[in-house]
Amino acid sequence: MNTDHGSDPAGGPAPTGPDARQRPGKTGPLMMLGLAVVAGGLGLGVYSGFRARSTADATLKRTTADAAVSVVDVISPTSTASTQEIRLPGTTQAFTDAPIFARTNGYVKRWYFDIGAHVKEGQLLAEIETPEVDQQLEQARADLETARANLKQAQITADRWRALLETDSVSKQETDVAVSALSATKATVDSNLANVRRLEQLQAFEKIYAPFDGVITARNVDIGVLVNAGSTTTSGRELFHMAAIQTLRVFVAVPEVYSRAARPGGSATLTLDEFPGRSFEGKLVRTANAIDLTSRTLNVEVDVDNPRGELLPGAYVFVHLKLPRQIATVTVPVNTLLFRAEGLQVAVVRDGKAQLVPITIGRDYGTSVEITAGIQPTDQVIVGPSDSLTSGTRVRLAAAPPGAKP
Repeated sequence: MNTDHGSDPAGGPAPTGPDARQRPGKTGPLMMLGLAVVAGGLGLGVYSGFRARSTADATLKRTTADAAVSVVDVISPTSTASTQEIRLPGTTQAFTDAPIFARTNGYVKRWYFDIGAHVKEGQLLAEIETPEVDQQLEQARADLETARANLKQAQITADRWRALLETDSVSKQETDVAVSALSATKATVDSNLANVRRLEQLQAFEKIYAPFDGVITARNVDIGVLVNAGSTTTSGRELFHMAAIQTLRVFVAVPEVYSRAARPGGSATLTLDEFPGRSFEGKLVRTANAIDLTSRTLNVEVDVDNPRGELLPGAYVFVHLKLPRQIATVTVPVNTLLFRAEGLQVAVVRDGKAQLVPITIGRDYGTSVEITAGIQPTDQVIVGPSDSLTSGTRVRLAAAPPGAKP
């Protein structure tokens, strides 16, 4: 009877004691599992560190790039009414304005109207005494009578010689001399008659008449004053100055950008400081049809009726002209403007970048300006742009522009 509890597979005795539970065949797989776990943990740690560093680098690059982008404030241009008016200064002028001079030499005998007097065309303003002209006229008339008497005698002589020539009583030469003398005498009569008429015209200038309906604005003579025939280009004295004020002219310099508002036949409104709350209706009658090269303005004439004489020539007025509807403008603050060698510009934000846009200014309101061309109400205009700003520079909005849609 075999009493052994176990035997070795090789036929030897089975191991006994504490080491009897440890079998060398099962130790390898456990060690491999442990090594795999350790290696996985190390790999996970390396991956986590690498990812954290990459994330930090990307964050740093993004922060640096964001810091390099300028932060700007923008505003939206304010639209103005499509139909508006412009207010331009002007000066009223008399429709007809004329200085009155003497056309003959003499002394002022009397005058009939002073400054402020309203006179009608043809009314007598003053009389001049011309004794020298009167004597010259008398002499010219006497010379005319002498010439006419000589003409009568020459006519009789010529007729007689023609009759004698028919009977061959006189020669042809003598007859021709008599006929020529008749022609010369006729020319002398005509010359003396013209001289008489000239002196009669000078004598008629002794009376000074109003050339048109108007008001006397100046009187520069008095009784007994010696006056000479003359005009503004000679030493002649201006006797009176007259102005027709039933209708007044106002000449206005309209800026070129608003020249379309100056259409003949259009209406205009006049306001004056001395008539607060009142306006006077005028009519745009003509333009110069040419832009002044110095001021870049169009000279426009506005006529206004003045039947009661309320408006005075030389008054300072404001002329209000309506702009046509096709002129659309916007206004922006003055701190958005850029003064460059290329001209006046503003910076607008488009697709995250700054773009420099040339503009045309209409009116200057002080703290803001009117822009007639270059930008639209939907543009985002940079406020206070730096002098170094160029087109294409990336920018970031600090806040939404006032009035912009979210």
